[in-house]
Amino acid sequence: MELLAAISALEILGEPCEVELHSDSKYLIDAISKKWIDGWKKRGWVTSDKKPVKNQDLWLRLLAAAAPHKIDWRWVKGHAGHRENERCDVLANLAVAKPDRLEDTGFLQTTSSDR
Repeated sequence: MELLAAISALEILGEPCEVELHSDSKYLIDAISKKWIDGWKKRGWVTSDKKPVKNQDLWLRLLAAAAPHKIDWRWVKGHAGHRENERCDVLANLAVAKPDRLEDTGFLQTTSSDR
């Protein structure tokens, strides 16, 4: 969900921007700021321990969405009183409860192939 939130936020921007993107996902922030994603790409989307990178479809979409922007990636601790992070959590839970929510077809394809 954190990957999709970042993707959605970046994809909605109509022109190149300077962005301060906050996330409570260490995985997302570290993949970018610690350049894990560069290693994954070099190794053909395989982790350092030789396993396929999960959500490759979303990582590729994130890279495309981020490309035109200058982004300052910032981690915030989740469920720690950060006002905007708490608001995002409320909105995410409301979205999950909606009966007409969109299916993540990439996730469905990955999970069925993992079986």
